[in-house]
Amino acid sequence: MSRQHVPGSMGTSASLILRIGQVIFSSASLLFMSLGVDFYSYTAFCFLVTVMGLVIPWSVTLALLDGYSILAKCPVRQLGILLVIVIGDWVLSILTLAAASSTAGIVDLLLRADESFCPPKYCSRYLLSSMLAFLSWFFSLGSSLFNLWLLPSL
Repeated sequence: MSRQHVPGSMGTSASLILRIGQVIFSSASLLFMSLGVDFYSYTAFCFLVTVMGLVIPWSVTLALLDGYSILAKCPVRQLGILLVIVIGDWVLSILTLAAASSTAGIVDLLLRADESFCPPKYCSRYLLSSMLAFLSWFFSLGSSLFNLWLLPSL
């Protein structure tokens, strides 16, 4: 399978859309988590903030690389560069899933425990942040799978 036949892989417009989706949902997740003053009180919330803080620059950088590859019509074909991108995508994808899952679990626990632990105003923000992190993970998983699919063809 040649490079041009893998939709969503590095250097395609579908990849650019996936990267932009990652940036949007990760930024929104980070924003909603940061609106709560007490997010630093729970390790899972700090983990989500840290992971989203890593995903945003990674995705922005790769979106710029995708944009350049599209405009210059020069796809990324170097095995070493693509291998680093695949490994980075998979690591951040797994971390995003772990952070979103742990945050959702803690929010569910706090909502069931008592309102004194988490006022509904903050818990709804944390829950929204977790849902946005899951959406970011879906985009990240798509990028990871498409680039992994491309790797053997090089």
